[in-house]
Amino acid sequence: MKPGFTARWIVTAFASATFAASFLAAQAPEGPQTDPPPATPVPKSSLPRPTPTGERITVPAGTRVGVNLENGISTASAKPGDSVYFRTSFPITINNKVVMPVGSYLRGEVSDAKRPGRIKGRGELRIRLNTLVLPNGYTVDLNAEPRSTDSGSNTKTDSEGKISGPAGKGKDVETVATTTVAGAGIGGIAGGGKGAGIGAGIGGLAGLAAVLLSRGPEAQLPRGSSMDLVLERDLTLDADQIHYTNVGQPNTVIVPPANP
Repeated sequence: MKPGFTARWIVTAFASATFAASFLAAQAPEGPQTDPPPATPVPKSSLPRPTPTGERITVPAGTRVGVNLENGISTASAKPGDSVYFRTSFPITINNKVVMPVGSYLRGEVSDAKRPGRIKGRGELRIRLNTLVLPNGYTVDLNAEPRSTDSGSNTKTDSEGKISGPAGKGKDVETVATTTVAGAGIGGIAGGGKGAGIGAGIGGLAGLAAVLLSRGPEAQLPRGSSMDLVLERDLTLDADQIHYTNVGQPNTVIVPPANP
């Protein structure tokens, strides 16, 4: 090996070693390293997601659901198709798990409304419940109708869900009797016994006319009325949707939209 070539080789090797050492020194952080290197974040799309179980929960037909009425109803103005809104007042549980908490929202409609007659008959209402909205927004179809109403509404509910108002027969009899007595008194003052008889007849006719021109008491359910609904068929719920917080606490009132 020639002396000049050897010298150049030694200089080149030394320069390369010096450059490598400087590069490594520049890349290494200063001071001792006690913490492990930061972990590389995992994209959210690659994180495992809970797998739906697909389990179904069945609330059997015949289950009673306690509710409070959110809007008043009266046969004086109700007509088929009018919306009716309720909120549950007592939780429904299946296998020791709340599946329908207090404050769940129900929507239905008036299916039939009949005003009381002028001679006889009571005011009658029929209501069908067809939508359930649970507090977490989970919405399902249902088929339910009333089976009882509170005594404060003076209504009765039969086994077919028909809600009937109070009878007006006693009021009609009272109206006729009152006008008859009043007519007899006026006739007696005017013409003695004969006048009393004529006045009584006129008063009776006036009372009868008043009865014929007026209706009996309307069937009314004021806002806040408590009722029992009965499920007409099984209500099937998705178990993955039945998760609640603050179970048993009143929920915010859902304001129904105005009818178009």
